[in-house]
Amino acid sequence: MKITILYDNNAKPGLKSGWGFSCLVQASRTILFDTGDNGQKLMDNFKTLGIDPQSVDKVVLSHDHWDHVDGLPGFQKFNSTAEVVRPTAFSQPTEIAPGIYSTGVLGTLPKEQSLVVKTEKGNIVITGCAHPGLENILRAARNLGPIYGLLGGFHGFSKFDELEGIAFIGPCHCTQHTEQIKQKYPTQCKQIQAGSVIEI
Repeated sequence: MKITILYDNNAKPGLKSGWGFSCLVQASRTILFDTGDNGQKLMDNFKTLGIDPQSVDKVVLSHDHWDHVDGLPGFQKFNSTAEVVRPTAFSQPTEIAPGIYSTGVLGTLPKEQSLVVKTEKGNIVITGCAHPGLENILRAARNLGPIYGLLGGFHGFSKFDELEGIAFIGPCHCTQHTEQIKQKYPTQCKQIQAGSVIEI
């Protein structure tokens, strides 16, 4: 299972950055999770990283805020056939591809879903902004099995003890307390930016 960060506030040299988040999950299916805030930058990063947008089977949108969905029209110019899974598509955890789940819609304003990918080491949870509260997302994800890794925007999450036992922690995008998480979990916490690749 491979996750490539395609869009983030920070980027490796040669890649475009912007306020937003997007990553590509290559597992049983190839899924684009969120699309950042700028379609041109997103597609430039696809090209720079040598990834064919036609390889994407589904686009899963975490929530309807501009920094996660505004890149969609630009992506669809290059792939108009990928199924788009909207934030409110499921009311409960649902398998959207073999071994890949939506948590189902959580929270109220905005309504948000996260992605859970099963691996031999445990589940990988991918969040957009964690508006419903990261602790609530983790609770929903744990119903699908033990969590090995956590990646994405954590927003204002500060209940750091909830991360105990998670082997890989990748805060990025809108996370407000990245430094505190790094201090508490120096081994588990990894730097994430556009161009980062996680292979499990």
